[in-house]
Amino acid sequence: MKASMQFKKKLLVSVIATAVAAVAMPTMVMAQSANATLRGKATPGANVTVFNSQTGLTRHATAGQDGSYIINGLPPATYRVDAGPGTEQNVTLTVASTGTLNLAAPATQGPSANAANATQMEGVSVAATTLEEVKTPEVGQTISLHQIATIPQASRNFLEFADTVPGMVFSVDAKGNTSLRGGAQNNSSTNVYIDGVSQKSYVKEGGVSGQNNSQGNPFPQLAIGEYKVITSNYKAEYDQVSSAAITAETKSGTNEFHGEVFGTYTNDAFRNRTPIEESTGRKVDSESKEYGFALGGPIIKDKMHFFIAFEQKKFDTPISVVPNSINFAGDVTPLLPANVQSELGSANLNFDEKLYFGKIDWELTDRDRIEISTQVRRETQISGIGTGTAPSAGVNNENHDTRGTFKWAHSGDSWYNELILTFENAYINAFPLQPGNGYTYSWQPDTNNPTIITTGSADPRATQTKSQEGPSISDQFTFNDLEWHGDHVVKFGYKFKSIELKAADAAAQSPQFFYDVNPTGVSSQPWQVFYASALPGTSGVAETTARQYGIFAQDDWSVNDHLTLNLGVRWDYEVNPSYNNFVTSQRVLDAINSPNPYAGAAPGSTYGDALAAGGVNLNDYVSDGHNRHSFKGQWQPRLGFSYDLFADEAHVIHGGAGRAYDRNLYDYLQTEVTKQALPQTTLRFNIPTHPCDTTSATCVPWNPEFLNGQNVLQNYLVGGNAGQEVDMLNNKLKAPYSDQFSLGMSNTIGEWLTDATVTRVLSKDGFAFTLGNRYPNGAFFQNGSQPWDYPIPNVGGLILGDNGIQTRTTQVLLSAQKPYTRESGWSTSLSYTFSHSKQNRDINEHYSFDEPTIGDYPFITSNAVAKHRFVGTGAVDLPWGISGSIKLTLATPLPKNAAACYGQIEPNGSNCMPMAATPSGAKFLVGGDIWGYRDVDMQLTKDFVISDDVKIYARFDLLNVFNWKNYADSDYLVNWGSDGILNSRPVAVNKKGNITYLPRTARFTVGLKF
Repeated sequence: MKASMQFKKKLLVSVIATAVAAVAMPTMVMAQSANATLRGKATPGANVTVFNSQTGLTRHATAGQDGSYIINGLPPATYRVDAGPGTEQNVTLTVASTGTLNLAAPATQGPSANAANATQMEGVSVAATTLEEVKTPEVGQTISLHQIATIPQASRNFLEFADTVPGMVFSVDAKGNTSLRGGAQNNSSTNVYIDGVSQKSYVKEGGVSGQNNSQGNPFPQLAIGEYKVITSNYKAEYDQVSSAAITAETKSGTNEFHGEVFGTYTNDAFRNRTPIEESTGRKVDSESKEYGFALGGPIIKDKMHFFIAFEQKKFDTPISVVPNSINFAGDVTPLLPANVQSELGSANLNFDEKLYFGKIDWELTDRDRIEISTQVRRETQISGIGTGTAPSAGVNNENHDTRGTFKWAHSGDSWYNELILTFENAYINAFPLQPGNGYTYSWQPDTNNPTIITTGSADPRATQTKSQEGPSISDQFTFNDLEWHGDHVVKFGYKFKSIELKAADAAAQSPQFFYDVNPTGVSSQPWQVFYASALPGTSGVAETTARQYGIFAQDDWSVNDHLTLNLGVRWDYEVNPSYNNFVTSQRVLDAINSPNPYAGAAPGSTYGDALAAGGVNLNDYVSDGHNRHSFKGQWQPRLGFSYDLFADEAHVIHGGAGRAYDRNLYDYLQTEVTKQALPQTTLRFNIPTHPCDTTSATCVPWNPEFLNGQNVLQNYLVGGNAGQEVDMLNNKLKAPYSDQFSLGMSNTIGEWLTDATVTRVLSKDGFAFTLGNRYPNGAFFQNGSQPWDYPIPNVGGLILGDNGIQTRTTQVLLSAQKPYTRESGWSTSLSYTFSHSKQNRDINEHYSFDEPTIGDYPFITSNAVAKHRFVGTGAVDLPWGISGSIKLTLATPLPKNAAACYGQIEPNGSNCMPMAATPSGAKFLVGGDIWGYRDVDMQLTKDFVISDDVKIYARFDLLNVFNWKNYADSDYLVNWGSDGILNSRPVAVNKKGNITYLPRTARFTVGLKF
């Protein structure tokens, strides 16, 4: 290497290292590659060649003066690596990893890595060493194809296996809806990358597009090769994520045709009864069907291949319909009307999903690889039924997602570049199952009027349309051969996305009438109605084209054989015209500045004066279309290290610290527009049993004509504004983020991989809506009640949107894995998570009306994560072509987070205080009554070999073997106490309520592989 070139490289690395350390260089979001990197030492000047005989992929690198070599952009697979006679080795690289392979010694010396596993290469079974990535600060694990194929499974969602990683929780609720959460943050803060492309949801919750309250899968499982779960301290490539990042590699075709066909079936005859079915003595008909196929093969041998997959799921999921738990009230069911009681018990949730995937890869040259892929999701689902909602008030959801990706990777002598172009179109349509009025029954003795149950047509806010559509371009450039006090791999990346976001928040239909329930029965007249009405000349659809920008820089610096530093920084920026250019309505401003009409207001004072006295600075919320600017502070240093004690990858200390920004969902930002165009009106009826303040414009006499529906109500207030809702967002909204810290040690002991890590994650600036209404003197509480009847005069209730939700979580993550090898015939994984987490608001609840501001909420024990959680799996090859596996999951009960009302007046005037309480658990071998979740799953598979290339298999899964009832935390029975005395055990499980996961269920699968 010439001296001038060496000097330039040294200078470049110096500049990069200085910039990263100073956090002064803009870094950017880039689609995280799922490809692997191979690095190590060989004879100086040697030509290192990697070759995949199944696809023909070939890559080359030249070892430097110190013998080091690096090859980037390798799809996870088995390769033959050659650096000259006597150095040939067969190795397997895993997804999104960096494997170390030294080739200077004879092949028999091999790397210190996982035991050899049999792999087909050129039609011959050969031994290939799996190169496990251990020198990394990232906290997480890789889910192998063997785990996906063998671990018992309930959902056929490939993300379900992430449940085996410490710090992760995959849950299936009573409605069959699935969710994945990392640490104590909500599922919206996760992100999934498939072949390096983000699947982020920009409008609705759920983290992944289409995964909010869905029984469906984001991607066909047959098309997933393997994936990596990173719970914290990811590198700078990862964007729009503040908790767990999952990066998956899809399958590709090879030089031989291979395929698979499967079908899975179960129904109510093969499951135990749910708790509500046990109490009623009747089992609801239910059925589950899953089937699909995959096929891959060559188009041009060694050059071009294809892979296609299709999967369909059809479910009828049983659900328990029970009233909400009411404090002090006990069982209120007998007080409800007979027609309402008839809807309680068991019901069914229908679900149908079709998933498609197609991919073509082309090895254009030994330096260029092109991939073109598409994925399609079509889904319909009945939802909303369950606790507090009767079947008549259910919602029909349509969930569609279509994506296309073009990827071009080019390898130079000492550099690598990956260009990705994408397009996505995802939308959700939701509408009530039946038209007409809705009826909500509320508990009158509680001044907060908590809902018991809703029947009739679903709430007008159930009618929603949310979508995201648009293209993106991203590029990542990697320098492989940079030397300066060690070896550097330096990456730069950028991304631009133009995404059209749409949101319709409600529809002018299905008014909801509220009826009082008390110990004497049900009121004959409603005390309140809620409905939406369209303002003439406006649209109830918010629409904007957001522009997302990002850049990043990452330096993976091998200082020596012991120490590796990972220094990264990124910067994200988003422009959302819907938020930035919004103009507050003049009618709202006029109403705020008008005389305060409420009793007790000082003469001449305005409603704005009451807001100011109550701590609401209107200048923070009133927008003139020019005083809002996109947040530019999303600088995210990502710093990590690993120290290999003996330079053999057997004992490695690792740690890191970094910041990761997520984004504010458009579902929150659009409310200013949609609430203004489609006002959502709440009127109180002045009836003898539930009077209201007749001086308020929202208090009107009851008229039976109102029951004639939407048109009567909408015409009632023609030309008026009373009873509406006004949403105002802070003019200086920031993006939510988390600061992540970790320190741990990984060990390789024989075939075992172990890790012990302590993490600390502080998440901040989560979004929350609070109640802006104030009493005339500025107070938020009077007589223990919020100022619900004191909205903006002649307009409606004021809702303020701010940043402020926080979590503070410390976790101890312990894991031990023995990966599967054909030689040993078995595998196991053990993971334990201890969590100590506090939060100032339920992470799944962004409406926060119990305190004046989000800053007034105390930090209480989080209901997002169990204190103790253990997951163990094991798989074994048995005689006669049989294999089996088992999974054990244990967790302590989740706390209840709620406003505790027990007759105690707090210093701020409230009679309720946000509080956490944990119910008693159940037994499992050790620990006594401490377990809130207990589950054992098992599966057996029998292979019938037809020929060398064809086999039929039959699989039997038995889920929740012991039929343990894991009662849902959403159905906890609550009695905080009374007369100012807090109960010592205020929370208990509801043994007639819904359960998490499934009752004991048998599933039967048959399939063909060829």
